[in-house]
Amino acid sequence: MANNLELQGGTYHVRLAIPADVQQTFGGRRVLSQTLMTGVHQEALDRRLPILATWKAQIKIAREGKPLPEDWQDNLLSGLHELESLKRNRKLNIIGEPTPPLPVSESEVEAFKTDHPEVVALLEWIVDQEWDNGIEGDLRIQEALHQAFKKTIQRGFSSMHRLSLDEHKELEELIKNPKSYAPKSPITKARLAEFRTFREKRNIATKTIDQQQSKLEKLSAYLTKTGKALDFDAISSWLDSINLASKTLTQYLLAGNVFWKWAMKHDSRWRVDYKDKANPFEEHDLPKVRGRDRVDAQRKDFTLDELSKLHSAAASTGLYALADLILLGTYTGARIEELCQLKKNNVIVVDDIPSFDITDSKTKAGIRVVPIHPAIIGIVKRLMDESMDEHLIPTNSRSKYGIRSDPMVKAFGRLKTSLGFGPDRVFHSIRKTVITQLVRANVQGPLIAELVGHETGLVTFDVYSQGATALQKFEAVAKLPDLKQAKRAVEGA
Repeated sequence: MANNLELQGGTYHVRLAIPADVQQTFGGRRVLSQTLMTGVHQEALDRRLPILATWKAQIKIAREGKPLPEDWQDNLLSGLHELESLKRNRKLNIIGEPTPPLPVSESEVEAFKTDHPEVVALLEWIVDQEWDNGIEGDLRIQEALHQAFKKTIQRGFSSMHRLSLDEHKELEELIKNPKSYAPKSPITKARLAEFRTFREKRNIATKTIDQQQSKLEKLSAYLTKTGKALDFDAISSWLDSINLASKTLTQYLLAGNVFWKWAMKHDSRWRVDYKDKANPFEEHDLPKVRGRDRVDAQRKDFTLDELSKLHSAAASTGLYALADLILLGTYTGARIEELCQLKKNNVIVVDDIPSFDITDSKTKAGIRVVPIHPAIIGIVKRLMDESMDEHLIPTNSRSKYGIRSDPMVKAFGRLKTSLGFGPDRVFHSIRKTVITQLVRANVQGPLIAELVGHETGLVTFDVYSQGATALQKFEAVAKLPDLKQAKRAVEGA
Protein backbone atom coordinates (compact mmCIF):
# COMPACT_ATOMS: atom_id res chain seq x y z
CA MET A 1 0.00 0.00 0.00
CA ALA A 2 2.10 2.86 -1.36
CA ASN A 3 1.87 6.21 0.44
CA ASN A 4 -0.85 4.82 2.75
CA LEU A 5 -3.29 4.95 -0.17
CA GLU A 6 -5.61 2.24 -1.41
CA LEU A 7 -7.89 2.49 -4.45
CA GLN A 8 -11.33 1.03 -3.76
CA GLY A 9 -13.95 1.15 -6.52
CA GLY A 10 -12.32 4.16 -8.15
CA THR A 11 -12.01 6.16 -4.89
CA TYR A 12 -8.84 6.50 -2.86
CA HIS A 13 -8.79 5.67 0.85
CA VAL A 14 -6.06 6.54 3.33
CA ARG A 15 -5.11 3.67 5.65
CA LEU A 16 -2.76 3.31 8.61
CA ALA A 17 -1.92 0.18 10.57
CA ILE A 18 -2.44 0.54 14.32
CA PRO A 19 0.50 -0.78 16.39
CA ALA A 20 -0.45 -3.85 18.42
CA ASP A 21 0.37 -2.21 21.77
CA VAL A 22 -2.33 0.46 21.33
CA GLN A 23 -5.01 -1.44 19.41
CA GLN A 24 -7.10 -1.81 22.56
CA THR A 25 -7.28 1.99 22.86
CA PHE A 26 -8.79 2.09 19.36
CA GLY A 27 -11.51 -0.43 20.22
CA GLY A 28 -9.50 -3.44 19.06
CA ARG A 29 -9.16 -2.19 15.50
CA ARG A 30 -6.01 -3.04 13.58
CA VAL A 31 -6.30 -0.49 10.77
CA LEU A 32 -7.58 3.07 10.50
CA SER A 33 -9.21 3.86 7.18
CA GLN A 34 -11.01 6.87 5.71
CA THR A 35 -12.24 7.73 2.23
CA LEU A 36 -10.59 10.72 0.57
CA MET A 37 -13.59 11.36 -1.72
CA THR A 38 -11.44 11.53 -4.87
CA GLY A 39 -10.15 9.29 -7.61
CA VAL A 40 -7.35 11.66 -8.58
CA HIS A 41 -4.02 10.41 -7.27
CA GLN A 42 -2.40 13.82 -6.69
CA GLU A 43 -5.44 15.10 -4.79
CA ALA A 44 -5.40 11.94 -2.67
CA LEU A 45 -1.73 12.49 -1.84
CA ASP A 46 -2.51 15.98 -0.55
CA ARG A 47 -5.71 15.10 1.32
CA ARG A 48 -4.17 12.18 3.20
CA LEU A 49 -1.54 14.30 5.00
CA PRO A 50 -3.67 16.01 7.70
CA ILE A 51 -5.55 12.76 8.35
CA LEU A 52 -2.34 10.81 8.82
CA ALA A 53 -0.96 13.53 11.09
CA THR A 54 -4.07 13.33 13.27
CA TRP A 55 -3.93 9.54 13.48
CA LYS A 56 -0.23 9.51 14.35
CA ALA A 57 -0.83 12.07 17.09
CA GLN A 58 -3.64 9.89 18.50
CA ILE A 59 -1.37 6.84 18.46
CA LYS A 60 1.35 8.81 20.26
CA ILE A 61 -1.11 9.88 22.94
CA ALA A 62 -2.39 6.32 23.28
CA ARG A 63 1.16 5.05 23.67
CA GLU A 64 2.67 7.76 25.88
CA GLY A 65 -0.39 9.34 27.46
CA LYS A 66 -1.30 13.02 27.45
CA PRO A 67 0.56 15.26 29.89
CA LEU A 68 -1.51 16.17 32.91
CA PRO A 69 -3.41 19.44 32.55
CA GLU A 70 -2.53 22.27 34.92
CA ASP A 71 -5.66 21.83 37.07
CA TRP A 72 -5.80 18.02 37.00
CA GLN A 73 -6.17 17.76 40.78
CA ASP A 74 -9.29 19.92 40.71
CA ASN A 75 -10.82 17.81 37.92
CA LEU A 76 -10.01 14.62 39.81
CA LEU A 77 -11.46 15.92 43.07
CA SER A 78 -14.59 17.07 41.27
CA GLY A 79 -15.11 13.51 40.00
CA LEU A 80 -14.43 12.04 43.43
CA HIS A 81 -16.91 14.41 45.06
CA GLU A 82 -19.58 13.39 42.55
CA LEU A 83 -18.79 9.76 43.24
CA GLU A 84 -19.09 10.39 46.98
CA SER A 85 -22.48 12.04 46.46
CA LEU A 86 -23.61 9.07 44.38
CA LYS A 87 -22.62 6.63 47.15
CA ARG A 88 -24.35 8.72 49.80
CA ASN A 89 -27.58 8.91 47.80
CA ARG A 90 -27.59 5.16 47.15
CA LYS A 91 -27.11 4.42 50.85
CA LEU A 92 -29.87 6.83 51.77
CA ASN A 93 -32.17 5.06 49.31
CA ILE A 94 -31.30 1.71 50.89
CA ILE A 95 -32.34 2.88 54.36
CA GLY A 96 -35.51 4.48 53.01
CA GLU A 97 -34.49 8.15 52.90
CA PRO A 98 -35.70 10.13 49.86
CA THR A 99 -32.96 11.56 47.64
CA PRO A 100 -33.01 13.73 44.51
CA PRO A 101 -32.90 11.86 41.18
CA LEU A 102 -29.49 11.23 39.67
CA PRO A 103 -28.50 13.74 36.95
CA VAL A 104 -27.70 10.85 34.58
CA SER A 105 -29.95 9.74 31.72
CA GLU A 106 -30.58 6.14 30.71
CA SER A 107 -28.78 6.73 27.41
CA GLU A 108 -25.67 7.94 29.27
CA VAL A 109 -25.70 4.76 31.38
CA GLU A 110 -25.92 2.58 28.28
CA ALA A 111 -23.13 4.53 26.60
CA PHE A 112 -20.91 4.03 29.66
CA LYS A 113 -21.58 0.29 29.60
CA THR A 114 -20.62 0.13 25.92
CA ASP A 115 -17.42 2.17 26.36
CA HIS A 116 -16.27 0.46 29.58
CA PRO A 117 -17.14 -3.25 29.43
CA GLU A 118 -14.30 -4.14 31.81
CA VAL A 119 -15.74 -1.81 34.48
CA VAL A 120 -19.21 -3.29 34.04
CA ALA A 121 -17.77 -6.80 34.40
CA LEU A 122 -16.00 -5.80 37.62
CA LEU A 123 -19.16 -4.30 39.09
CA GLU A 124 -21.19 -7.35 38.17
CA TRP A 125 -18.57 -9.53 39.85
CA ILE A 126 -18.81 -7.48 43.04
CA VAL A 127 -22.59 -7.71 43.12
CA ASP A 128 -22.43 -11.50 42.56
CA GLN A 129 -20.28 -12.07 45.65
CA GLU A 130 -21.83 -13.44 48.81
CA TRP A 131 -22.99 -10.59 51.01
CA ASP A 132 -25.03 -10.40 54.19
CA ASN A 133 -28.75 -10.25 53.63
CA GLY A 134 -30.74 -7.14 54.35
CA ILE A 135 -29.80 -3.49 54.65
CA GLU A 136 -26.36 -4.18 56.11
CA GLY A 137 -25.36 -6.31 53.13
CA ASP A 138 -26.69 -3.78 50.63
CA LEU A 139 -24.71 -1.00 52.33
CA ARG A 140 -21.54 -3.07 52.11
CA ILE A 141 -22.15 -3.69 48.42
CA GLN A 142 -22.39 0.07 47.85
CA GLU A 143 -19.16 0.64 49.71
CA ALA A 144 -17.40 -2.04 47.63
CA LEU A 145 -18.77 -0.52 44.44
CA HIS A 146 -17.57 2.90 45.56
CA GLN A 147 -14.03 1.64 46.13
CA ALA A 148 -14.08 -0.16 42.78
CA PHE A 149 -15.07 3.06 41.00
CA LYS A 150 -12.24 4.95 42.73
CA LYS A 151 -9.74 2.35 41.56
CA THR A 152 -11.18 2.61 38.05
CA ILE A 153 -10.70 6.38 38.08
CA GLN A 154 -7.11 5.94 39.26
CA ARG A 155 -6.35 3.43 36.50
CA GLY A 156 -8.02 5.71 33.95
CA PHE A 157 -5.83 8.66 34.92
CA SER A 158 -2.71 6.50 34.87
CA SER A 159 -3.42 5.05 31.44
CA MET A 160 -4.64 8.25 29.84
CA HIS A 161 -1.89 10.57 31.04
CA ARG A 162 1.88 10.57 31.22
CA LEU A 163 2.63 10.69 34.96
CA SER A 164 5.93 11.15 36.73
CA LEU A 165 6.73 9.12 39.85
CA ASP A 166 5.71 12.03 42.10
CA GLU A 167 2.47 12.47 40.17
CA HIS A 168 1.69 8.77 40.58
CA LYS A 169 2.17 9.13 44.34
CA GLU A 170 0.04 12.27 44.46
CA LEU A 171 -2.71 10.57 42.45
CA GLU A 172 -2.69 7.56 44.77
CA GLU A 173 -2.88 9.78 47.86
CA LEU A 174 -5.75 11.86 46.46
CA ILE A 175 -7.73 8.73 45.58
CA LYS A 176 -7.15 7.39 49.08
CA ASN A 177 -7.74 10.67 50.92
CA PRO A 178 -9.24 13.53 48.85
CA LYS A 179 -9.10 15.86 51.88
CA SER A 180 -5.29 15.72 51.80
CA TYR A 181 -5.25 18.04 48.80
CA ALA A 182 -4.33 21.64 49.51
CA PRO A 183 -6.23 23.64 46.87
CA LYS A 184 -4.16 25.76 44.52
CA SER A 185 -5.13 29.15 43.24
CA PRO A 186 -8.17 29.11 40.94
CA ILE A 187 -6.54 31.98 39.05
CA THR A 188 -4.62 29.60 36.80
CA LYS A 189 -2.34 30.39 33.89
CA ALA A 190 -4.94 28.95 31.53
CA ARG A 191 -7.65 31.25 32.90
CA LEU A 192 -5.37 34.27 32.75
CA ALA A 193 -4.55 33.46 29.13
CA GLU A 194 -8.26 33.28 28.26
CA PHE A 195 -8.90 36.50 30.18
CA ARG A 196 -6.11 38.22 28.25
CA THR A 197 -7.41 37.05 24.87
CA PHE A 198 -10.90 38.28 25.77
CA ARG A 199 -9.63 41.75 26.64
CA GLU A 200 -7.30 42.02 23.66
CA LYS A 201 -10.27 41.38 21.36
CA ARG A 202 -11.98 44.34 23.01
CA ASN A 203 -9.02 46.61 22.32
CA ILE A 204 -8.07 47.18 25.96
CA ALA A 205 -4.68 48.91 26.11
CA THR A 206 -1.82 46.40 26.25
CA LYS A 207 -0.20 48.24 29.15
CA THR A 208 -3.42 48.01 31.17
CA ILE A 209 -3.71 44.28 30.42
CA ASP A 210 -0.09 43.65 31.43
CA GLN A 211 -0.34 45.65 34.65
CA GLN A 212 -3.54 43.95 35.77
CA GLN A 213 -2.28 40.50 34.82
CA SER A 214 0.85 41.12 36.91
CA LYS A 215 -1.33 41.94 39.92
CA LEU A 216 -3.47 38.83 39.39
CA GLU A 217 -0.36 36.65 39.12
CA LYS A 218 0.84 38.02 42.47
CA LEU A 219 -2.53 37.20 44.03
CA SER A 220 -2.44 33.70 42.53
CA ALA A 221 1.05 33.11 43.95
CA TYR A 222 -0.18 34.25 47.38
CA LEU A 223 -3.18 31.91 47.32
CA THR A 224 -0.97 29.00 46.23
CA LYS A 225 1.64 29.69 48.90
CA THR A 226 -0.85 30.09 51.75
CA GLY A 227 -3.40 27.51 50.60
CA LYS A 228 -6.17 30.02 51.26
CA ALA A 229 -9.46 29.89 49.37
CA LEU A 230 -10.43 32.84 47.21
CA ASP A 231 -12.69 34.76 49.57
CA PHE A 232 -12.97 38.14 51.28
CA ASP A 233 -10.71 37.19 54.19
CA ALA A 234 -7.96 35.93 51.86
CA ILE A 235 -8.04 39.14 49.82
CA SER A 236 -7.96 41.23 52.99
CA SER A 237 -4.92 39.30 54.28
CA TRP A 238 -3.22 39.62 50.90
CA LEU A 239 -3.70 43.39 50.83
CA ASP A 240 -2.25 43.64 54.34
CA SER A 241 0.76 41.57 53.31
CA ILE A 242 1.80 43.77 50.38
CA ASN A 243 1.75 46.97 52.47
CA LEU A 244 1.21 49.56 49.73
CA ALA A 245 -0.52 52.92 49.55
CA SER A 246 -4.31 52.96 49.40
CA LYS A 247 -4.28 54.28 45.85
CA THR A 248 -2.13 51.34 44.71
CA LEU A 249 -4.23 48.81 46.64
CA THR A 250 -7.29 50.18 44.88
CA GLN A 251 -5.65 49.24 41.57
CA TYR A 252 -5.08 45.69 42.86
CA LEU A 253 -8.75 45.41 43.82
CA LEU A 254 -9.78 46.78 40.44
CA ALA A 255 -7.75 44.10 38.64
CA GLY A 256 -9.36 41.39 40.75
CA ASN A 257 -12.82 42.84 40.28
CA VAL A 258 -12.52 42.91 36.49
CA PHE A 259 -11.25 39.32 36.45
CA TRP A 260 -14.00 38.08 38.81
CA LYS A 261 -16.78 39.60 36.68
CA TRP A 262 -15.26 38.15 33.51
CA ALA A 263 -14.96 34.66 35.06
CA MET A 264 -18.53 34.71 36.41
CA LYS A 265 -19.80 35.53 32.93
CA HIS A 266 -17.51 33.57 30.63
CA ASP A 267 -16.03 30.65 32.63
CA SER A 268 -18.59 27.87 33.15
CA ARG A 269 -16.49 26.01 35.73
CA TRP A 270 -15.98 29.22 37.70
CA ARG A 271 -19.74 29.84 37.78
CA VAL A 272 -20.25 26.42 39.32
CA ASP A 273 -17.46 26.76 41.87
CA TYR A 274 -18.42 30.28 42.96
CA LYS A 275 -22.17 30.15 42.55
CA ASP A 276 -23.88 32.37 45.16
CA LYS A 277 -20.46 33.51 46.45
CA ALA A 278 -19.92 37.22 47.07
CA ASN A 279 -17.33 39.07 45.02
CA PRO A 280 -14.28 38.99 47.37
CA PHE A 281 -12.78 42.14 45.83
CA GLU A 282 -15.58 44.43 46.97
CA GLU A 283 -16.34 46.27 50.23
CA HIS A 284 -12.74 46.49 51.49
CA ASP A 285 -11.93 49.38 53.83
CA LEU A 286 -8.58 50.75 52.77
CA PRO A 287 -6.59 53.22 54.91
CA LYS A 288 -7.56 56.80 54.18
CA VAL A 289 -5.22 59.78 54.17
CA ARG A 290 -6.83 62.71 55.98
CA GLY A 291 -6.20 66.30 56.91
CA ARG A 292 -2.67 67.67 56.67
CA ASP A 293 -1.24 64.30 55.53
CA ARG A 294 -3.58 64.31 52.54
CA VAL A 295 -2.66 67.88 51.62
CA ASP A 296 1.05 67.11 51.92
CA ALA A 297 0.67 64.01 49.72
CA GLN A 298 -0.89 65.95 46.85
CA ARG A 299 1.16 67.10 43.90
CA LYS A 300 1.83 70.82 43.87
CA ASP A 301 2.02 73.20 40.93
CA PHE A 302 5.02 75.27 39.90
CA THR A 303 5.16 79.04 40.08
CA LEU A 304 5.98 80.90 36.88
CA ASP A 305 9.49 81.75 38.06
CA GLU A 306 10.07 78.07 38.96
CA LEU A 307 9.05 77.06 35.43
CA SER A 308 11.42 79.66 34.08
CA LYS A 309 14.24 78.18 36.17
CA LEU A 310 13.43 74.67 34.96
CA HIS A 311 13.42 75.78 31.32
CA SER A 312 16.70 77.65 31.68
CA ALA A 313 18.34 74.71 33.46
CA ALA A 314 17.24 72.29 30.73
CA ALA A 315 18.55 74.54 27.97
CA SER A 316 21.85 75.29 29.71
CA THR A 317 22.60 71.60 30.26
CA GLY A 318 21.96 70.65 26.64
CA LEU A 319 18.52 69.11 27.23
CA TYR A 320 17.05 71.06 24.35
CA ALA A 321 14.14 68.71 23.61
CA LEU A 322 13.16 68.79 27.30
CA ALA A 323 13.41 72.58 27.32
CA ASP A 324 11.04 72.74 24.34
CA LEU A 325 8.70 70.24 26.01
CA ILE A 326 8.54 72.38 29.17
CA LEU A 327 7.50 75.38 27.08
CA LEU A 328 4.86 73.40 25.17
CA GLY A 329 3.43 72.21 28.48
CA THR A 330 3.50 75.70 29.98
CA TYR A 331 1.47 77.21 27.13
CA THR A 332 -1.01 74.35 26.55
CA GLY A 333 -1.53 72.52 29.84
CA ALA A 334 -1.35 69.28 27.85
CA ARG A 335 -0.25 65.97 29.35
CA ILE A 336 3.34 64.96 28.65
CA GLU A 337 2.41 61.95 26.49
CA GLU A 338 -0.06 64.06 24.49
CA LEU A 339 2.77 66.46 23.68
CA CYS A 340 5.25 63.71 22.82
CA GLN A 341 2.74 62.14 20.42
CA LEU A 342 2.22 65.37 18.47
CA LYS A 343 3.26 65.14 14.82
CA LYS A 344 3.66 67.73 12.12
CA ASN A 345 0.20 66.93 10.77
CA ASN A 346 -1.23 67.69 14.24
CA VAL A 347 -0.38 71.35 13.67
CA ILE A 348 -3.48 72.69 11.93
CA VAL A 349 -5.16 76.01 11.23
CA VAL A 350 -8.72 76.59 12.46
CA ASP A 351 -10.39 79.86 11.50
CA ASP A 352 -6.96 81.32 10.70
CA ILE A 353 -5.67 80.32 14.14
CA PRO A 354 -2.67 77.88 14.32
CA SER A 355 -3.62 75.07 16.69
CA PHE A 356 -2.61 71.68 18.05
CA ASP A 357 -4.97 68.88 17.04
CA ILE A 358 -4.55 66.51 20.00
CA THR A 359 -5.85 63.14 18.83
CA ASP A 360 -3.90 60.79 21.11
CA SER A 361 -5.22 61.09 24.66
CA LYS A 362 -6.15 58.74 27.48
CA THR A 363 -9.72 60.09 27.67
CA LYS A 364 -12.50 61.02 25.26
CA ALA A 365 -12.46 64.59 26.57
CA GLY A 366 -8.73 64.69 25.88
CA ILE A 367 -9.36 64.61 22.13
CA ARG A 368 -9.36 68.36 21.48
CA VAL A 369 -7.97 71.34 19.56
CA VAL A 370 -5.81 73.83 21.47
CA PRO A 371 -4.71 77.14 19.94
CA ILE A 372 -0.95 77.69 19.86
CA HIS A 373 0.14 80.48 22.20
CA PRO A 374 1.97 83.32 20.43
CA ALA A 375 5.02 82.75 22.66
CA ILE A 376 5.68 79.31 21.11
CA ILE A 377 4.71 79.84 17.46
CA GLY A 378 8.39 80.16 16.50
CA ILE A 379 9.34 77.08 18.52
CA VAL A 380 6.64 74.99 16.84
CA LYS A 381 7.81 76.04 13.37
CA ARG A 382 11.40 75.14 14.28
CA LEU A 383 10.34 71.74 15.63
CA MET A 384 8.46 71.03 12.42
CA ASP A 385 11.48 71.94 10.32
CA GLU A 386 13.87 69.85 12.42
CA SER A 387 11.62 66.80 12.77
CA MET A 388 13.26 63.55 11.62
CA ASP A 389 10.29 61.24 12.18
CA GLU A 390 7.28 63.57 11.85
CA HIS A 391 7.08 64.00 15.67
CA LEU A 392 7.63 67.46 17.09
CA ILE A 393 9.47 66.24 20.21
CA PRO A 394 12.32 63.79 19.52
CA THR A 395 12.73 60.95 22.03
CA ASN A 396 14.65 57.68 22.18
CA SER A 397 11.85 55.75 23.84
CA ARG A 398 12.06 51.97 23.75
CA SER A 399 8.69 51.45 25.42
CA LYS A 400 6.99 48.30 24.16
CA TYR A 401 3.67 50.09 24.62
CA GLY A 402 4.60 52.91 22.25
CA ILE A 403 4.82 55.46 25.08
CA ARG A 404 7.19 58.13 23.76
CA SER A 405 7.33 60.22 26.93
CA ASP A 406 9.15 57.71 29.18
CA PRO A 407 12.67 59.16 28.62
CA MET A 408 11.33 62.69 29.05
CA VAL A 409 9.61 61.83 32.33
CA LYS A 410 12.90 60.47 33.67
CA ALA A 411 14.94 63.41 32.36
CA PHE A 412 12.51 65.89 33.90
CA GLY A 413 12.65 63.96 37.18
CA ARG A 414 16.43 64.22 37.33
CA LEU A 415 16.33 67.90 36.38
CA LYS A 416 13.76 68.99 38.96
CA THR A 417 15.49 66.95 41.68
CA SER A 418 18.79 68.69 40.89
CA LEU A 419 17.01 72.01 41.45
CA GLY A 420 15.71 70.92 44.85
CA PHE A 421 12.13 69.96 43.99
CA GLY A 422 10.67 66.99 45.85
CA PRO A 423 8.37 64.12 44.81
CA ASP A 424 5.33 66.42 44.98
CA ARG A 425 6.52 68.22 41.81
CA VAL A 426 6.39 66.35 38.50
CA PHE A 427 5.83 67.29 34.87
CA HIS A 428 2.08 66.96 35.47
CA SER A 429 2.45 69.82 37.96
CA ILE A 430 2.85 72.15 34.95
CA ARG A 431 -0.72 71.23 34.02
CA LYS A 432 -1.86 72.43 37.44
CA THR A 433 0.07 75.68 36.92
CA VAL A 434 -1.69 76.32 33.61
CA ILE A 435 -5.14 75.69 35.07
CA THR A 436 -4.37 78.01 38.01
CA GLN A 437 -3.21 80.78 35.65
CA LEU A 438 -6.35 80.44 33.51
CA VAL A 439 -8.56 80.65 36.60
CA ARG A 440 -6.73 83.79 37.74
CA ALA A 441 -7.19 85.27 34.27
CA ASN A 442 -10.98 84.93 34.72
CA VAL A 443 -11.37 82.20 32.08
CA GLN A 444 -14.64 80.34 32.67
CA GLY A 445 -14.48 76.80 34.08
CA PRO A 446 -16.09 74.97 31.11
CA LEU A 447 -13.65 76.64 28.71
CA ILE A 448 -10.67 75.69 30.91
CA ALA A 449 -11.92 72.09 30.97
CA GLU A 450 -12.20 72.11 27.18
CA LEU A 451 -8.66 73.43 26.75
CA VAL A 452 -7.01 70.90 29.07
CA GLY A 453 -9.19 67.92 28.12
CA HIS A 454 -11.37 67.46 31.21
CA GLU A 455 -15.05 66.66 31.44
CA THR A 456 -17.06 69.18 33.43
CA GLY A 457 -19.41 66.58 34.89
CA LEU A 458 -22.35 68.60 33.58
CA VAL A 459 -24.57 67.23 30.81
CA THR A 460 -25.10 70.75 29.47
CA PHE A 461 -21.42 71.14 28.57
CA ASP A 462 -20.23 67.53 28.13
CA VAL A 463 -23.13 66.31 25.96
CA TYR A 464 -25.07 69.16 24.43
CA SER A 465 -22.51 71.92 23.90
CA GLN A 466 -20.42 71.97 20.69
CA GLY A 467 -17.72 73.85 22.59
CA ALA A 468 -16.09 77.23 22.26
CA THR A 469 -15.01 78.77 18.98
CA ALA A 470 -11.37 78.80 17.91
CA LEU A 471 -11.23 82.52 18.66
CA GLN A 472 -12.67 82.09 22.16
CA LYS A 473 -10.10 79.40 22.90
CA PHE A 474 -7.26 81.48 21.47
CA GLU A 475 -8.23 84.50 23.58
CA ALA A 476 -8.22 82.27 26.67
CA VAL A 477 -4.83 80.65 25.87
CA ALA A 478 -3.32 84.05 25.10
CA LYS A 479 -4.01 85.08 28.70
CA LEU A 480 -1.34 82.66 29.94
CA PRO A 481 1.63 84.77 31.15
CA ASP A 482 4.78 84.94 29.06
CA LEU A 483 7.62 83.09 30.82
CA LYS A 484 10.11 85.64 29.48
CA GLN A 485 8.52 88.21 31.74
CA ALA A 486 8.84 85.87 34.70
CA LYS A 487 12.47 85.18 33.74
CA ARG A 488 13.30 88.88 33.61
CA ALA A 489 11.60 89.35 36.96
CA VAL A 490 13.66 86.53 38.47
CA GLU A 491 16.94 87.86 37.01
CA GLY A 492 16.17 91.36 38.23
CA ALA A 493 15.34 90.26 41.77
